[in-house]
Amino acid sequence: MSGRHNNKLPTNLPQLQNLIKRDPQSYTEEFLQQYRHYQSNVQIFKLKPDKPNKELAELVMFLAQVAHCYSEQLANFPQELKELLLCHHTVLEHDLRMTFCKALILLRNKDLISPTGLLELFFELLRCHDKLLRKTLYTHIVSDIKNINAKHKNNKVNTTLQNFMYTMLRDSNATAAKISLDVMIELYRRNIWNDTKTVNVITTACFSKVTKILVAALKFFLGKDEDEKNSDSESEDDGPSAKDLILRYSTGKKSSKNKKKMEKALKVLKKNKKKKRAEVFNFSAIHLIHDPQDFAEKLLKQLEDSKERFEVKIMMMELISRLVGIHELFLFNFYPFVQRFLQPHQREVTKILLCAAQASHQLVPPETIQPVVMTIANNFVTDRNSGEVMTVGINAIKEVVGRCPLAMTEDLLQDLAQYKSHKDKNVMMSARGLIQLFRTLNPNMLHKRDRGKPTEASLNAKIPEYGQQEVKDHIPGAEVLEEEQEKDGDEEGWESVSMSEEEDEDGEWIDVHHSSDEDQEEVADKLQSIPAEERKARAVAMSTSRLLTQEDFRKIRLAQLAKEVSSAPGKNQKRKSADSDDESRGELLSLRNIEHLHKKPKSDKETRLATAMAGRTDRKEFVKKRAKLNPFASTTNKEKKKKKNFMMMRYSQNIRTKGKRSFREKQIALREALLKKKKQHMK
Repeated sequence: MSGRHNNKLPTNLPQLQNLIKRDPQSYTEEFLQQYRHYQSNVQIFKLKPDKPNKELAELVMFLAQVAHCYSEQLANFPQELKELLLCHHTVLEHDLRMTFCKALILLRNKDLISPTGLLELFFELLRCHDKLLRKTLYTHIVSDIKNINAKHKNNKVNTTLQNFMYTMLRDSNATAAKISLDVMIELYRRNIWNDTKTVNVITTACFSKVTKILVAALKFFLGKDEDEKNSDSESEDDGPSAKDLILRYSTGKKSSKNKKKMEKALKVLKKNKKKKRAEVFNFSAIHLIHDPQDFAEKLLKQLEDSKERFEVKIMMMELISRLVGIHELFLFNFYPFVQRFLQPHQREVTKILLCAAQASHQLVPPETIQPVVMTIANNFVTDRNSGEVMTVGINAIKEVVGRCPLAMTEDLLQDLAQYKSHKDKNVMMSARGLIQLFRTLNPNMLHKRDRGKPTEASLNAKIPEYGQQEVKDHIPGAEVLEEEQEKDGDEEGWESVSMSEEEDEDGEWIDVHHSSDEDQEEVADKLQSIPAEERKARAVAMSTSRLLTQEDFRKIRLAQLAKEVSSAPGKNQKRKSADSDDESRGELLSLRNIEHLHKKPKSDKETRLATAMAGRTDRKEFVKKRAKLNPFASTTNKEKKKKKNFMMMRYSQNIRTKGKRSFREKQIALREALLKKKKQHMK
């Protein structure tokens, strides 16, 4: 006992905490003494909750650390802490409030408190004007919900918290509502709350009166802040980046050993980045919206009446266009609204053109889209504009009519096709891309000279009428599988013979390389000779007879691409390559589709000058500096001459330049130089 009194355990809480964790039963009396001390401090605290209380903070952390050792005695301790925070969180001193929260987090990590009540309390505490506290609570809320759903989805807890967050999004406190939204977005990105209920709760934030909440919800659906977060995580990482590793190798000794080290380090860096980055399903949130038509109509109404800054309006416009394009909605008032901004001098006009193209689909009536196409053609594709403006206009028209082909008229197409011989290369290539598009969609709309050689795909090309949908009962191009199957059966015996003959002396097998490209060309030639009806029958038979693998679908895609390249039966010979790269049109368009330039524009004088000045280095730091032994010493006459005005020194003998020397002076200088050179040779 004397040893305990010498250690002063009642006043040395860290030492007592360590001993209790090792042997709780031997130190029950000391614990109860501290617990009674805590209760008396709580009574004092309730009298003046706004005063700092360092002793109470130490006792609270001590009890939280040993709570799992005395669960019966501290059964009411978590609830008492929650009540203290709930009643006095607005007036509590910030350090004491942070201590209470950390103690509750510690109790939650030891599973001594239920998650639902604690998380609801923490959401209430988000109203406090304490940035560090809000950041701590945000981190705990996300990690705690992640741990709750680690092994399996806890639907009961998730439903309760989602309902509470739905009320928090409509809270009068903008900060609490914003952090609640951030929690839901982060949980969705981590694939913890990736259900439809979470997405549809976030849709309500798109109609918030608070700008930062509105922008956060719009960015979630647009997916714009992924690159920003990735760049932030890379910049905050303490380890070297890929650029640093490459620079380290390029400046060091060049050897195969160092090169292998660099490649290994790059692989490890890439692997670590993949582990850190959570898997993101791009734009899947837009597909989970319950009523996209009603959501888009409300957004358009809000956009028309909005007084937000222009960047926010552009984001709302982009979201509406994506909703219309992905879900194929009818929102006819959106096209006249966009049409007002289609001017070359308009700010962010390329994004607005992208919105017009994204909102186009086959179910929109052609008379609704045609005014947009004509506005782009009249305002952008004219000779009074620059080549870049004309290129952007033609690219935008190409993307619009690629999604809604009926919006293009024959006269407009033939007018735009004449720019194929324009002096500006960007305009010329864009016009040729538009021509190539309609060679596939409907060659009959082009002049005969612009149709090119007919291919197997172009002969069957036909734009369906408005509202008409082509329903296929088979997989087009599946007939190629039957031809390859027959060819493989014929060559099976030959392959076994060749493999048995090509064994080496040790009896090991040798890989035999087969020319798959030549085989596919041979199969394509065979299929061209078969009538179309018979090929369709074979495709139907192959589609229904067996399950197709990924390799089968790859062969079918190659056969379909070959139809766009190969000439039609009886038409000269097969074309070696397509006229242009026909990019597949997915659900979403990229800004590069509109701004794509085949030739980089020439920079103006200001841009070139700014680039040159940015590349220059300050030469002063590379100049040899001669420091004086005595900094307070006077300067010499030679140093003074350097600082004098030239007009004061122009008649001095030491300043006269070489260009002003007389003929006699030049003779003397030449003679001295020759004599000096002769002496050097004699030595």
